[in-house]
Amino acid sequence: MPGKSTSSPDGASTGRARPPGPRLPAPVQTLLFVRCRDRWFPRLRRAYGDVFALDLAAPVRHRVVILARREHVDEVFGGPTDVLHAGKGNAVLRPVMGGRSVLLTDGDEHRRVRRLLLPALSVPALRAYEETMRAVAAAEVERWPVGEVFPAHRRMRELTLEVISRVVLGVTSQARLAELRPLTRRLTDMGQLTLLGLSHPHLARLRPWRRLLAVRRRLDALIDAQVAERRAALEEGDDVLSHLLRAAAAPHGDGFDGAELRDQLVTLLLAGHETTATGLAWALHELGRRPEQLRRAQRAADEGDDAYLTAVVKETLRRRPVVYQVARCLTEPLTVAGHRLPAGTTVMPAIGLVHGDPAHHERPEDFRPERFLGGPAPSPAWIPFGGGARRCPGAGFALLEATVVLREVLTRYDLRPDRARPEASRSRQVTHVPARGARIVVSRRGGGAAAGRRPS
Repeated sequence: MPGKSTSSPDGASTGRARPPGPRLPAPVQTLLFVRCRDRWFPRLRRAYGDVFALDLAAPVRHRVVILARREHVDEVFGGPTDVLHAGKGNAVLRPVMGGRSVLLTDGDEHRRVRRLLLPALSVPALRAYEETMRAVAAAEVERWPVGEVFPAHRRMRELTLEVISRVVLGVTSQARLAELRPLTRRLTDMGQLTLLGLSHPHLARLRPWRRLLAVRRRLDALIDAQVAERRAALEEGDDVLSHLLRAAAAPHGDGFDGAELRDQLVTLLLAGHETTATGLAWALHELGRRPEQLRRAQRAADEGDDAYLTAVVKETLRRRPVVYQVARCLTEPLTVAGHRLPAGTTVMPAIGLVHGDPAHHERPEDFRPERFLGGPAPSPAWIPFGGGARRCPGAGFALLEATVVLREVLTRYDLRPDRARPEASRSRQVTHVPARGARIVVSRRGGGAAAGRRPS
């Protein structure tokens, strides 16, 4: 089985000693991890190899092992889920997402949560959501300020929040959307150091953490009200929430209880809109700097060639991974990448390092959507949604939404950046966002499918 250690005749483990790593103080390593891991990790890989260790000081001091090789990542994604706990690895998100979130559960409980969520996110269900996605995207991009510099990331966050609110929660009331937007922004805008502080009981009683927990409680109340409304009109809704409620109400049906359902909806709302918005902002950032590829993508949008637009999304997520690494906490000793690791160690497959490895992606610094055409993506080396039993259940939803949004943007506009130099990334919570918001300038296209409608 992947990840299991071998033993010598006397029963001693043959796994190697703990991996090497920097000797900086744990608070310094934590700060570097929080602020600039996408730049720090490649340096550490050059210095220490494909497996290296960190000492992080938050929320408590613990040893972290970073994995840069695809084969080692496969050991974790395909390893024993009773030993490799992602819920414990994501524990820092508990105050925001809730303790029963799909991101925080493990074992049988996690398998049950996925089983209940996946039908509402299946391919047939996605087809029913596409027209709502298209209508929301069309309305938003029509409002973009032509000829002016604006941050694409902010506009994409507004767009994807509207999509998630309508498609997942079934919110159509403008008054409720107006309540929902500022609460969601407060939670997704907090910095990672603030997020880490929420895990400390003493800090949670102080500002700003006390205020953020109050925001989460107000969001809970708003979602509870929306659940009650959708339950009262159960047969009318074609949203994710209505799917989940109907499945629970069916004879012999199984479903979430109130608190559990609320945690799943908060997770879909917060994680689902922010990650897709960031990926879309990076896509416009990349296309705006490459006129030839922009024209190719516009032609695909005009012709309804969603395969190419999806390839643009996939290449964006490869070159600009929104989530740079994922975490698994060992519940018992395990050999990973040839190293015998004690229980309590957190192993982190580094998505960004795998995506930038020339062994799997030729000239990885180039932006070439064509590498994802002509066949399925090489999934072991393309892991923006994680992998194995913990692969993001909303991956199909995110890819469809991003493809639909790109189609609506590119049939209408030409793009250019506000300056030639590419934007750096910065860390925000668990995501990596454009440091300046992916600033672009749009102008109306002449000819083509400029009305923004998909050709029939």
